[in-house]
Amino acid sequence: MHKIITLLLLFLAGCVAVPDTIRPVEQFDLHKYLGKWYEIARLDHSFERGLTQVTAEYSLREDGGVRVLNRGYSTREGRWREAEGKAFFAGRPDQGFLKVSFFGPFYGSYVVFALDQADYQYALVSGPNTSYLWILARTPHISPELQQTLVAKAAAAGFDTSALILVEQQ
Repeated sequence: MHKIITLLLLFLAGCVAVPDTIRPVEQFDLHKYLGKWYEIARLDHSFERGLTQVTAEYSLREDGGVRVLNRGYSTREGRWREAEGKAFFAGRPDQGFLKVSFFGPFYGSYVVFALDQADYQYALVSGPNTSYLWILARTPHISPELQQTLVAKAAAAGFDTSALILVEQQ
């Protein structure tokens, strides 16, 4: 777990930016976004390497921020790994641009740039540049058509979708 936090810290240090190719969603409703999300696909990074059944759960903190609980199963280690962090809006509270920290004062970008704004059932999320991408959904699986649509949106925004890892969910 210490290794995960160290790697997250390196990733997050000074990384609160929005990639040039995307814009955060407008009319973002944090209360609708709270709850459990399943990771459908991601670009590879050492802090999630080898994890399956990855979820992110968001809830309100007493200080007005968001509690972030990321969880995944390491098949190599044969155990669950968790990382708890906090997030705050990086700009306006009606825009899908937050800064997230898993340790200390170091924050990184969490940019929601595509979202099912009617029902909040899927989202495309970026970090500070196009080497960070997550496809999230409220259910462990999405239809092939929706997946194809989301991958196409990410590719059009400059993400290398040929490198996407499809996350095993049960």
